Amino acid sequence: MTESAGRRRTRRLATGTAVVLVLAGINGPWVYRFGSERYHEYKINRPEYKAANGHWGIIEFPAEYRQDTIHAVLLHTGKVLLVAGSGNNQDNFDAKIYDSRIWDPVKGTVKKVPTPADLFCTGHTQLADGNILIAGGTKRYEKLKGDVKKAGGVMILYNENPDRPMTLPKGTRFTGKRNGKTFVSDDSALIPRATKVFDRKTGRFLRNNPGYARVIVEAPKQGTKYETGTQDNYGIQGLTGADARNTYGIANKLGLDKRDFEGIRNAYEFDPVAEKYIKVDPMNEARWYPTLTTLSDGKVLGVSGLDDIGQLVPGKNEVFDPRTRTWTYTRYKRQFPTYPALFLLQDGRIFYSGSNAGYGPDDVGRDPGIWDVDSNRFTRLPGLSDPDLLETSGTVLLPPAQDEKYLVVGGGGVGESALSTNRTRLIDLSAPDPGFVDGPTLEKGTRYPQISVLPDDTVLVSGGSEDYRGRGASDIRQARLYDPATNSFRRVADPLVGRDYHAGSVLLPDGRVMFFGSNPLFADKADTKPGVFEQRIEIYTPPYLYRDARPALSGGPATIARGGTGTFTSRQASAVRKVRLIRPGATTHVTDVDQRSVALDFRTSGDRITVTVPRNRNLVPSGWYMVFVDDDQGTPSRARWVKVP
Repeated sequence: MTESAGRRRTRRLATGTAVVLVLAGINGPWVYRFGSERYHEYKINRPEYKAANGHWGIIEFPAEYRQDTIHAVLLHTGKVLLVAGSGNNQDNFDAKIYDSRIWDPVKGTVKKVPTPADLFCTGHTQLADGNILIAGGTKRYEKLKGDVKKAGGVMILYNENPDRPMTLPKGTRFTGKRNGKTFVSDDSALIPRATKVFDRKTGRFLRNNPGYARVIVEAPKQGTKYETGTQDNYGIQGLTGADARNTYGIANKLGLDKRDFEGIRNAYEFDPVAEKYIKVDPMNEARWYPTLTTLSDGKVLGVSGLDDIGQLVPGKNEVFDPRTRTWTYTRYKRQFPTYPALFLLQDGRIFYSGSNAGYGPDDVGRDPGIWDVDSNRFTRLPGLSDPDLLETSGTVLLPPAQDEKYLVVGGGGVGESALSTNRTRLIDLSAPDPGFVDGPTLEKGTRYPQISVLPDDTVLVSGGSEDYRGRGASDIRQARLYDPATNSFRRVADPLVGRDYHAGSVLLPDGRVMFFGSNPLFADKADTKPGVFEQRIEIYTPPYLYRDARPALSGGPATIARGGTGTFTSRQASAVRKVRLIRPGATTHVTDVDQRSVALDFRTSGDRITVTVPRNRNLVPSGWYMVFVDDDQGTPSRARWVKVP
């Protein structure tokens, strides 16, 4: 019905009541739906409703700037880095179209950024100098079982020559000794030289331990007749003499099974001022779906991911040193599923909540606990409800960070399971014998919840879906504010857009929250229409921004050392009740281990507020932070940026 038609109906209402009633009888559901939608729009735009529940608005970039955003990082310039890479789009990947954008939420501008590799499903974190470390990404897309036309799989290559390594180019052909079938490598491979082993007491030579590498191989032609059912040794065509004797391949079944995504070793720093990627030394391991977590010395731990042949990295974790821009393996191995939620604790150890984004065995590395990276001691934590439903759950360090309380939200079964849980779980790691207890439940089982810490100490929990990647039109268009002080949820305004897999949220410096992404499998309840990637940005304005006024905050130093003080100016200084130092977010796949809100001691004098930064570098890792002050109504200021060296 058009607006003009609505006005004409109103004018005729007195003389046409009977006609209207007849039409309503015929078209009742449509009339009701139209009226309810108009009323809902009226209700959510009323000032009183916004003051109680907040408000959602949609931003749609011009067509040439839209992308399938997978990752979002708040920069210390106040802008947001939006990364798609190939955007879970095989056509983009094949055409080497890799995208990133810089969005300025103040000016409303968006800019394309040259992207050097496929940073789809990479890892990222904030560095001390304000650069963003980005590591890993996509080497090759998955092939589902029905899409695999050529038999193939993983071949282990061995080199028994202790004098030199062996390089095999892409396209090398391998022929089975027993089955006689030939397979072709889809990448080059460097096989290290063998290692000589001597008796420690006598010095007598014992043997050569062969060097080894792995490569994906495929049959040269399609068809099931090229599949193999058992392990075989493979000779390498083109090699002769000693090389042929010393270099060979071994493979188990080579078939038409599903092949997972493969990762890359690439690593970059993104410079927020120059707004460009800077290449740094590659990781030792290729990683797709890795987590990057800051350690107590400011170095960055790289964990998990699928490697360059699509297998879960077998616990070979590594550390990035920002001073040398190089990677070094950790002393011990420990395996986790992909995108594990790993948080730096105040004593320098790492808390693993059990939350993860998907790939990995269902019985390896899924128990929550506290991990000492240096000794590899792992202390399991008891009491977790629905422990088999942690995949695609979200975990957040509750404010203030000094309390070391964490909230785990929702989750689902391993892989493409339809199972999900409506539970939340709490753990207080400052307790003598910490264990999980249940928090308030959600209305629905929830995978992929988007979680953001707000400057008033509440936590926004929004979106997600009941089923894997929103199957069955199961997106949850609901949002809640969690209050750590009362351990309770309060329902607020509903988001306008459903967001599930590949969605996330980031707190902005003005106190609003930006939401991005969503990659549903299907677009209808019957799961018959393919899903469409959500390219629109949505902004949630919390209730606290609809009050009469917010405290002003200006001036202040650009740098405050740990244990040091800084003085800001505010006309409302006498009304300030708390000050928060919030680390900017870096989020993807329900994983954001960077965000934390630290309480600052403060004193006021006239229009001046002097704050003190805690001394503990594990509580306040080096880097850029947002400083917010909250007044006696719980209304936050706009943030001031401060660097903690």
